[in-house]
Amino acid sequence: MRVASLSLLALLGCGGASPATAPASTAAAPPDPGGPTLTIVAESSRRWTGVAVDREGTIFVNYPRWSDDVPLSVASLDAAGQPVPFPDAAWQVGPVEGADLARTWVCVQSVHVDGAGRLWVLDPGNPSFRGVIDGAPKLVRFDLPSRAPAQTIRFAAPAITPASYLNDVRVDLARDVAYLTDSGDGSLLVVDLATGSVRRVLDDHPSTSADAVSLTIGGQPFDREVHADGIAYDPEGDVVYYQALRARTMWRVPGAVLRDPEANAAGAVLSVAAPGGADGYLFLDGAVIVSALEDDAIVRVRPGRPLETLVQDPRIAWPDSFAAHEGALYFTTAQIHLGEAPRDPFRVWKLTGF
Repeated sequence: MRVASLSLLALLGCGGASPATAPASTAAAPPDPGGPTLTIVAESSRRWTGVAVDREGTIFVNYPRWSDDVPLSVASLDAAGQPVPFPDAAWQVGPVEGADLARTWVCVQSVHVDGAGRLWVLDPGNPSFRGVIDGAPKLVRFDLPSRAPAQTIRFAAPAITPASYLNDVRVDLARDVAYLTDSGDGSLLVVDLATGSVRRVLDDHPSTSADAVSLTIGGQPFDREVHADGIAYDPEGDVVYYQALRARTMWRVPGAVLRDPEANAAGAVLSVAAPGGADGYLFLDGAVIVSALEDDAIVRVRPGRPLETLVQDPRIAWPDSFAAHEGALYFTTAQIHLGEAPRDPFRVWKLTGF
């Protein structure tokens, strides 16, 4: 486990054996000029990162607490695209003295609707990257539309460290398991949702660690350490795909290996593709959808085939997280590389026709 923590400025930009290697895709084909349509769904003056869409088409977003003046952490969007506190206003108070941290959003990084239509909210409990607050890190499941919490998984040592920043989550419905990334102290976490037990795997492994590369995002250099970030799960193949943010390689590992405490997970890791610097991942229709930060683009990775650019547009400024609903892809633009002076509102986008 790493000793160094991840600072706010680090994110805003502003050893072990090498993993095994499989043939990697590198060149990206251009988008079809007559194909995808990009539409703005909602805008915000405050930065959001995660996005999720339930079966009814309700959109959920979250606002990470990277400063001390974040009045809202999780919201659903109404018909006009305006945020409604989720599940209610009482959860939004933040890490104030006396707050029940099991029912308070401290620093939410992502939201996700699983294949059963359940909403998961991931709170790393590390506001402004100043260090994990004891009792704050949690993964909370809501069974919609009741808006009531149905399950809470709490995280503590040794599954996390003081520098941990739990970033994203994907759920294996068949085996009742969740897979998470830790971008603050690179690793994956495996959560048995039936028992609540948590294991830390591939800790400090090259595949979960930031590379010694400098990314160029929107013309801005980004060379700070952000470790395992994007994650996707293929339920048919039982494969987990993931990537460190400051890196250019996608990796995969069998879910069965991650779930087995006796398995050699490091020996089962394979490289898949080289999509470049990336944040959001989503497995959809047999492929991994990837936010291509350096290209202001969304790309599709089919293992063993060239990368395919779905859409490229300068307004796609740091595409952060993905959700899918009725054939459309939703994503946020977080503009993290622009620090606290973004050029545009923060947006939720809808991509169709891809």
